[in-house]
Amino acid sequence: MKSQAQSPATQHPAREVVAQLIRKARAAQKSCERYSQEQLDEVVTAAGWAIINPEHNRALAELAVKDTGLGTVADKITKNHRKTLGLLRDLKGTKSTGVIAEYPGKGITEIARPAGVVAAVVPSTNPGATPANNIINALKCGNAIIVAPSPKGASTSTLLLKYVHEELRRVGAPLDLVQQLPAPVTKELTTELMRQADLVAVTGSQNNVRAGYSSGTPCVGVGLGNVAVIVDESADLADAAAKIMRSKVFDNATSCSSENSVIIHEKVYAQMMASLAQEGGALLTPAEKETLQKAVFPGGKLSPAITAQPVSKICAVAGLTRPNLVNARCLLVEETGFGRDHPFSGEKLSPVLTVYRARDFDHAFAITRAIYDYMGNGHSCGIHTRNEEHIRRLGHEMTVCRVIVNQAHAMANGGSFDNGLPFSLSMGCGTWGRNSISENLNYRHFMNITRIVTTIPEDQPSEEDLFGPYWKKYGK
Repeated sequence: MKSQAQSPATQHPAREVVAQLIRKARAAQKSCERYSQEQLDEVVTAAGWAIINPEHNRALAELAVKDTGLGTVADKITKNHRKTLGLLRDLKGTKSTGVIAEYPGKGITEIARPAGVVAAVVPSTNPGATPANNIINALKCGNAIIVAPSPKGASTSTLLLKYVHEELRRVGAPLDLVQQLPAPVTKELTTELMRQADLVAVTGSQNNVRAGYSSGTPCVGVGLGNVAVIVDESADLADAAAKIMRSKVFDNATSCSSENSVIIHEKVYAQMMASLAQEGGALLTPAEKETLQKAVFPGGKLSPAITAQPVSKICAVAGLTRPNLVNARCLLVEETGFGRDHPFSGEKLSPVLTVYRARDFDHAFAITRAIYDYMGNGHSCGIHTRNEEHIRRLGHEMTVCRVIVNQAHAMANGGSFDNGLPFSLSMGCGTWGRNSISENLNYRHFMNITRIVTTIPEDQPSEEDLFGPYWKKYGK
């Protein structure tokens, strides 16, 4: 006897689960489509307080470390607070609905409109701060948002949404503006969400980023990090070492903006290595480096056993027992090569810093270029220097979207209170990194803009205006 035909929901359970979330999101968004800027900003403030509230922040940080095993509670508290506070500062007073710009001379009026339902795919490394950033940016522009957390970070995201819903309820906003995929979060659910949403924002693994771009939905995805930082002969070495170490060990290097390699001019190499040691860096011998490589890159791939772990844990996994190493803040390995045969030239997501020696700035530039030819192209680089020409050369010639100057890279690259970059946990890498954006993800990526166009006095040039100098130089 033939079995009864399966219903569409039975045949495609992920499709129907996501469709129900999308329907609720669209209904919630429709109920808010006439919100004023003041109302949207109140919703944004509510979502911001949901994570900045000190009790909430600590609970989120503790749960994130407990369930993901990544990073440290204290640094996640700092990250959740700082990133959200900075984002709210960026958004304060900005227009994100209605008329946002008028250009009378061009006859153009720009009107901000929501993008729709946003699918936010977020990583386990920042399971509180990244979804909060996406939620706030999406709500600023009148969107609904559905979060697709990583399996390990799902519990933290669930708690965050509980706090967000509490605050939305206080301001009278519909709770379905912010939703999450149900547990267990699967690849099938995440893929289906990306297909059905109106906009995809992806932060995390390159597999997820590629899936976002191939989903058929407009996507804002970001690239792979592998930050290289140059220390030239003019640098303030003590300052550079302190900033590099502070950035490198923050949250056990979960950030894609954490330094992975430092390229030091040979004239200051010894002094800089001494400064790094003073800050808690410990240099491995060649034999210890080989031992560490087997633990960090078994089979040539980065091991999850050492990802975002403290040095003591990494040493235990690798079998390194020298007290100077076990008690260090960061492990230093010297390198000369690049690529798969030299895996320390890639991203390590751990307090392990690769060190290169450069003969001069041209050599330092070439080393940096070779690193990015292997991994991290388009993301960002840094330099500690007093030489403006070196800074400008990196800006004009290095294939990166950000050049961070004399700053702690992980703190500066995603926005800082002493630089002008937007606060973000998602850094676009441009076409070099196969991304659609080359700036920090921000609220303007979550809106559509409608342009009203009216006539202006005609402005049509003559052929002489356009071609006159060309004809004079080359003839007709």
